[in-house]
Amino acid sequence: MKGPKLMKMAWRNLWRNRRRTILTLVSIAFGTMLAVMFTGFGDHSFSNMIDLAARMGGGHVTLQHPEYLDRPALTRTVQGTKAKAARALEHPDVFRVTVRISGAVMLSTARESSGAGFLAFDPRAEDQDTLAVFDTLVEGEMFKTGEDEGIILGKKLAENLNVKLGRKVVYTFTDKQGEIVSGLARVTGIISTGAPSADAGLCLLPIGTVRDVLGYADDEATQVALFLVDNRDSQKVKEYFQKVFGQKTAVHSWPETQPELAGFISMKVSGSQLFEIIIMILVAAGIFNTLFVSVMERLREFGILMAIGTSPWHLFRLVMWESLFLGLAGLVSAAVVTAWPYYYMNQHGVDFSAMIGEGGTEIAGVGMESTLYVSIYPENALFICMAVLLATLLAGLYPAVKAGRVAPVDTIRLV
Repeated sequence: MKGPKLMKMAWRNLWRNRRRTILTLVSIAFGTMLAVMFTGFGDHSFSNMIDLAARMGGGHVTLQHPEYLDRPALTRTVQGTKAKAARALEHPDVFRVTVRISGAVMLSTARESSGAGFLAFDPRAEDQDTLAVFDTLVEGEMFKTGEDEGIILGKKLAENLNVKLGRKVVYTFTDKQGEIVSGLARVTGIISTGAPSADAGLCLLPIGTVRDVLGYADDEATQVALFLVDNRDSQKVKEYFQKVFGQKTAVHSWPETQPELAGFISMKVSGSQLFEIIIMILVAAGIFNTLFVSVMERLREFGILMAIGTSPWHLFRLVMWESLFLGLAGLVSAAVVTAWPYYYMNQHGVDFSAMIGEGGTEIAGVGMESTLYVSIYPENALFICMAVLLATLLAGLYPAVKAGRVAPVDTIRLV
């Protein structure tokens, strides 16, 4: 029996019991849809969290002093930041590079004082693509230049200090020589990031003013932040620039600078993969049941085919073709079933702002979106499709072997 005839017969056999086949296709379609949607939630949410963490901190890849990650201090700086930034921009995976100073600061007013973290930047070199706080300003205005004399506070931090726009704040650092130095600024803006820890412990300063207070050179800072086209390339880019800049400059990918976020995402991805495995097992079980029952119902038919000269190998292939067609038809059904829910969730999402509340929520210091969207990476969608096909073929193995081992003399007698 030639291949095309086997394929035609296999396709027709699937529809001899339409009801059973349709129920199996429905189970494949909904199982695949669940896997796609669940994975899509994770891909979109985790990618956004990584990008937001990069925009709130040191980018997807960070250049800094070799000791800064373990012992952050304003005495550990990166020299030649202009040249390093220009070199980093030559890499095809890097679309933006910014230079920043970050560290700890003591803020004081006439009545209150509070410790906080600060981020000093040049507003002419930054925008919402590199610094998330551009989108979170709720009062006042952003700095115009890196030499401004203002300060921008997190909303909760301003409340703790009991200050409003226009009020004076004294900020105190420890400079490069270990000396305590101070500056005076008026509050020019208030930000609300949606992350309670950031709103209560973050302030923004102009980088030029901070350099003057700390005694830094014009091309000196604590970090050079690299922003990538795709955050999944961070490890590859890190390894490349570690070779370029050598041991005098440490190059860290975002999982190293954001270990809590990396651990959370790793845990969630593992859970998602386990969920997908469970779905594939359930789909395979349904397919196995359909094929096995189908084979058992046709034992007499298989016995007659073998009696007239059909080889066991042909019967094995026949059932495997049925299994393959069932998987392919299931994927087509899954595409039809998934198309509208995926489109809706990708374009509109589901608004959870009422559940989150006004104060917002965060994970590993990163604010969560109030609207949940779906967006799956192409390779993950392909993996799910291949997993469904593989599960279908594996489920068909035993029924196919069973069909190839029928005994013609015994099965022909079956009624």
